[in-house]
Amino acid sequence: MIIDFNSVDEQKILGFKGGHGEVITRNVVDEKCKIMLTTLKPGSSSGLHPHEQNSEVIFVLEGPITFYIDGTTEIAQSGQVHYCPQGHQHYMENLTDHDVKYFALVAEHH
Repeated sequence: MIIDFNSVDEQKILGFKGGHGEVITRNVVDEKCKIMLTTLKPGSSSGLHPHEQNSEVIFVLEGPITFYIDGTTEIAQSGQVHYCPQGHQHYMENLTDHDVKYFALVAEHH
């Protein structure tokens, strides 16, 4: 199956998962996986959220993106991957003055 994100409707979300600022995303979702191509605007963040029944892999296309996972701060640059395993919680923030972009997979484990 080929996914062409250019043909997937764009969604603009303010306060994604309780965060602040604007996120622009194109998502493909089924019962086992959520596939996302997302832009995090300058100064925006997601809210802190747990991954109780799934895990998330985020490949940074244009960074840096600051991640907070289980009380630890890490900065992922373009070409690096952030991983939030099942049973952990995280959020991300764009502390730059430009858009950052990432590709993410959320795989369900139940």
